[in-house]
Amino acid sequence: MSHPERFLMAGIMGWPVMHSRSPKIHNFWLAKYGITGTYVPLAIRAEGLRAALRALPALGFAGCNLTIPHKEAAFEIVDRVDPLARRIGAINCVVVASDGSLDGYNYDGFGYIQSILEAYPGWRADAGPIVVVGAGGGARAVLVSLVEQGAQEIRLANRSPARAQALAQEFGAPIKAVAWNERHAALDDAAMLINTTSQGMAGQPALDLALDKLPASALVSDIIYIPRETPLLVVARLRGNRTVNGLGMLLHQARPAFNAWFGVMPEVTADLRAMIEATI
Repeated sequence: MSHPERFLMAGIMGWPVMHSRSPKIHNFWLAKYGITGTYVPLAIRAEGLRAALRALPALGFAGCNLTIPHKEAAFEIVDRVDPLARRIGAINCVVVASDGSLDGYNYDGFGYIQSILEAYPGWRADAGPIVVVGAGGGARAVLVSLVEQGAQEIRLANRSPARAQALAQEFGAPIKAVAWNERHAALDDAAMLINTTSQGMAGQPALDLALDKLPASALVSDIIYIPRETPLLVVARLRGNRTVNGLGMLLHQARPAFNAWFGVMPEVTADLRAMIEATI
């Protein structure tokens, strides 16, 4: 698919942003599908976000991804926000409409669910209680996606209990906040455990969570992908649990964005995954 009359462009805005793997992912797909264009990192400070987003149409951009610290701030800048993104409370993708206006979407939840289904096609959100640790932006996307997938019971634990309570009240059933000192016991009879915090990321301490009460049949997921196997996933794997890291979420959330900008729904292939893994 080529556009000889136009060099298609998209990018990722963040501060910092040069560590992002998104340019490698999207440029891999541009080459694979024969699309004339590029995807670039855009180092934009918080105070420059409005001007940068509003400049996208004039510069010929099809849109952009947003990463820290811009996902929430973009809400007040784009012209329209997709209902799912509004519920999540953050935008990670901006699409420039034909009239130059800006539409905001959030594909993190899509990426998360697809990453689980890619690893375990038979997974079901309603298979049993799900324990989610963390109450930040990542947790919001994961929680909304789990509810949409039919989860019947979600136990939400966070070091700051007020944030977990606020999320449980905002989203309602089936989410119930669990006191931080009860997080270990909350794993009893759980079908799934999900870490959405930065604990376990390279340079961060490991997640403070004992897995003694977690059934061996439970699936353990971490949205972190650097390192590829966090301390949580190491312990879970060694005790016999199935595990999924955060790389699939990164790869799959990029697919609908690429489709919105370039008109092709790309695939997550073994060669793409291997290329990104080589950079971690």
